[in-house]
Amino acid sequence: MKGISANASKCIQLGTRLVCADNSGAKELELIAVKGYKGVKRRLPKAGVSDVIVCSVKRGAEKIRKQVVYAVVVRQKKEYRRADGTRVRFDDNAAVLVNPKTYEPVGSEIKSVIAREAVERFSGIGKIASVII
Repeated sequence: MKGISANASKCIQLGTRLVCADNSGAKELELIAVKGYKGVKRRLPKAGVSDVIVCSVKRGAEKIRKQVVYAVVVRQKKEYRRADGTRVRFDDNAAVLVNPKTYEPVGSEIKSVIAREAVERFSGIGKIASVII
């Protein structure tokens, strides 16, 4: 994984419900862990754009529901600042399901908008995205 150019604030915490932006069969995810998070005792783990998270599928296809999956955050409601000075925010919190070993997307297409920072870190997500902002 590479670093990202933006200074994205971490605003998605444990228990947050996210929209699944791809066509993998999941509709809604709940954050249960953040991969690589090192924090203070009793502090809830937080994630931001382009972080790898562990989720539980709450709504979706019958075969994928109640499964524990890995995902990458591609949108967040809280605005963050890019290196060129612009500020970016989205209407919802969203993630894309990925393979736990290679971080390649599980779905075959993303119809909604995703952040450029997620594509900088995970190029496989950019290949299946329709709109990158």
